[in-house]
Amino acid sequence: MSRPVTIFTGQWADMTLEDVARTMSDFGYQGLELACWGDHFDPEQGAESKSYCEDKIALLDKYGLKCWAISCHLAGQLVSDNIDERHYDFAPAECKGSPEKTKEWAVRQIKAAAKAAQNMGIKVVNGFTGSPIWHLIYSFPPCKPGQIENGFKKVAEDWLPILDVYKECGVRYALEVHPTEIAFDIASAAKLLEVLNNHESFGFNYDPSHLGYQGVDYVKFIRQFADKIFHVHMKDAWWGHGDGTVGVFGGHTEFADPRRYWDFRSLGHGDINFEEIIVALNDIGYQGPLSVEWEDSRMDRLHGAKEACDFVRKVNFKPSDIAFDGQFDR
Repeated sequence: MSRPVTIFTGQWADMTLEDVARTMSDFGYQGLELACWGDHFDPEQGAESKSYCEDKIALLDKYGLKCWAISCHLAGQLVSDNIDERHYDFAPAECKGSPEKTKEWAVRQIKAAAKAAQNMGIKVVNGFTGSPIWHLIYSFPPCKPGQIENGFKKVAEDWLPILDVYKECGVRYALEVHPTEIAFDIASAAKLLEVLNNHESFGFNYDPSHLGYQGVDYVKFIRQFADKIFHVHMKDAWWGHGDGTVGVFGGHTEFADPRRYWDFRSLGHGDINFEEIIVALNDIGYQGPLSVEWEDSRMDRLHGAKEACDFVRKVNFKPSDIAFDGQFDR
């Protein structure tokens, strides 16, 4: 079976789920990765009501679509981050001004997402973890002994009880390795698996766009964590295209600023080598969705979503089930 081509609805949450489903079905997508905001999916309702989940499945089925994953990035970010005024937009109004209430709400959401996924009949919840030590990314002033280790321990304390809920539900949590998360490259991802005792319900939502511009070998990531790739985002980025005034840290500029060293691009318009990615995914036997996460401030999103679907279908080749030189055998 060929890997299904889906699209993440997070960048379309200003549209109703039905409008998104209709549009993406017309574009040729086979499924939606449902964002847990807008009207697309509510984890707490999904956890409490199987009929709520059945209604979502029926809506997708109306347009010939399926769901293989839901995504709870916003709540996930709040679990282990140092909460400040930026975070309150992700949580209900009653949490505003209280880091404690905000984190408590986020933990409830993430745990509910596991039960909701179970009720949806799916096996993966994608999201973030947040990080209590992202502000220490550049070691000056020099980090104190134990600061980094204690940050990883704090994340383990936050997430191990959550992951046990996922295990009970038969669902896996897939972290999108990403700057601002506790794991943002290969080294930090390996460290995180270590402090989580390689928990069976924890792995990764692979997204090369967050690795390439950092200089991280995004194909090596697939091979190193072959048994932990639970889901795949197809997203492109380019780097080295600025005017030399802004570096990899972004210079406090907005996306699409022509001075930027790197930026997200629609699939096929950046520097990510998807040929190598598909070969590596074939080599590790990954058969889950290839989910477009469409982000490109330079392009109309409807044009980009349609073009991205066509792009993924083109590169999504299956591995061979025969030796190419087998016909030479006598």
